[in-house]
Amino acid sequence: MTQNSLLRSPFAIVGFDLDGTLLDTSGDLAAAVNHALATVDRAPLGVDQVKPMIGGGARHMLAQGMAATGGCDEATLDLLHRRLLDYYQAHISVLTQPYPGALAALDAIEAGGGTVAIVTNKLEGLARTLLGDLGLLDRFACVIGGDTMGPGNGKPSPKPIEEMIRRCGGGSAAFVGDSIYDVQAGQAAGLPVVACSFGFLMQPVAELGANAVIDHYDELLPTLERLAAR
Repeated sequence: MTQNSLLRSPFAIVGFDLDGTLLDTSGDLAAAVNHALATVDRAPLGVDQVKPMIGGGARHMLAQGMAATGGCDEATLDLLHRRLLDYYQAHISVLTQPYPGALAALDAIEAGGGTVAIVTNKLEGLARTLLGDLGLLDRFACVIGGDTMGPGNGKPSPKPIEEMIRRCGGGSAAFVGDSIYDVQAGQAAGLPVVACSFGFLMQPVAELGANAVIDHYDELLPTLERLAAR
């Protein structure tokens, strides 16, 4: 990564999903899901059970958690969604940490003149709080959340990816994620997408249809170089 950091960034903009891509948030998200479940006497779920539920936003994650423990109606889901968000906001960075090599990859992109940004289905306010807690918020040119573009315009819509490019000043761009939402949104916006095999996969990574797959962040810069050369 040291040698790569001396090279020009293959893309002017590299966008990142947050949960399961840049940060391992699974412990704190599972704790929030289990807090909500406990308030209605549901059995807790293990972190590995919750991981595949992450990626579509907190309500989607909770709905799957409720389905796995007996189901619920919309009114109950509304109530528990609020409880989950309140708990998560108060315990957002207890266990969360960047994936190995992630910060070095950001360093290399920026050292090469590239701009980095976040596009997540997490609520923008929660994303900003989490990045701020970890001392990372100022590293990103923009943070676009699942609610930033209005209802129904989170990933897999291309709109947040297109907004990322606009806010970053335009230019060549690539996106890095771990879910089908990331791949569909990025490709619909005309970007090559790199999938992280270590993320919160809802299906085998080979089935996502990404343009490339990495198993560790040490592989990101060489992978972006290959994609840029195509």
